[in-house]
Amino acid sequence: QLSCLLRMVTLHGIPEDLDSYPRDLLLFLSPSDYAATGSCSQYFSNVGNANLDVLPRESPRRKELLLEALACLKIPGTQINEENAEILGRLVCDLEGEYIRTSGGILLEHLSQCGSFLPDQEEAIRDVLSSGNTTFGAPAAWSAFTLRELGGLVALLDHSILQHVPK
Repeated sequence: QLSCLLRMVTLHGIPEDLDSYPRDLLLFLSPSDYAATGSCSQYFSNVGNANLDVLPRESPRRKELLLEALACLKIPGTQINEENAEILGRLVCDLEGEYIRTSGGILLEHLSQCGSFLPDQEEAIRDVLSSGNTTFGAPAAWSAFTLRELGGLVALLDHSILQHVPK
């Protein structure tokens, strides 16, 4: 339905008020099409706030969006800074484990909003959390408040981390 709606909206070219349309619509538009009305970083900021679950997790379009976002933001390696994490929004849910490890705690807040993770991502999140090099600190210093702040990431904690958390 969204791709059909996009065809109708763009029938006579890209409208200048494209940002006023539902963000989910942008999932089916390419950044180069959007360039006439804004920058690619603005496009991916809007895409990052869209409901990515409209596209299946392993779909070619969803993978393409992430690759285009990384290229647009000129991220050379696997380290994502806070500014780029904000722009990527929900697209961080599709980053491979190496990005999560290299970026450290910067991605944790964004990742806590993801619905599910691949095994590689889960392992990377556990590595980052157990390192203690996050705003949460070492698991031995965590409290009930910390566990609430971890949100959806709590489900990923395994025995090797939980054994260090004070009762």
